[in-house]
Amino acid sequence: MYRADVTYIGNRSFSVKTKNATFIIDADGKDGATPPDAFLASLGSCIGVYIRKYAEGARLALSRFDITVEGDLGKEPPFYFRQIKVDVNFQEPSGLDERRKNAMLEFVKNCPLHNTLKHATEIDISI
Repeated sequence: MYRADVTYIGNRSFSVKTKNATFIIDADGKDGATPPDAFLASLGSCIGVYIRKYAEGARLALSRFDITVEGDLGKEPPFYFRQIKVDVNFQEPSGLDERRKNAMLEFVKNCPLHNTLKHATEIDISI
């Protein structure tokens, strides 16, 4: 099971401790990523891991790529991302023909965060 412990540290900032990392989430974006930014970064990073898994399994030499994740956060309640766009840009010729690109696209959809967003995951909040 995954776990994140979030501790309020003042103003609108929170210290986050996971199994192997500690970082700051700051709702104002001054001392750390905002919650929506961290959410998008997590999704992009997860997709990146699955791109690497695909490349390793297919024996492709993909050493440099960037992932841009943009989200359209609605302006009216309830607030949520109405659309999320993920763009992968390979920094060097990837050697991916159309068949490989389609196979990679289907494979990266196995990212657990992508799957969480695609399914109606139950969230239980207790106070």
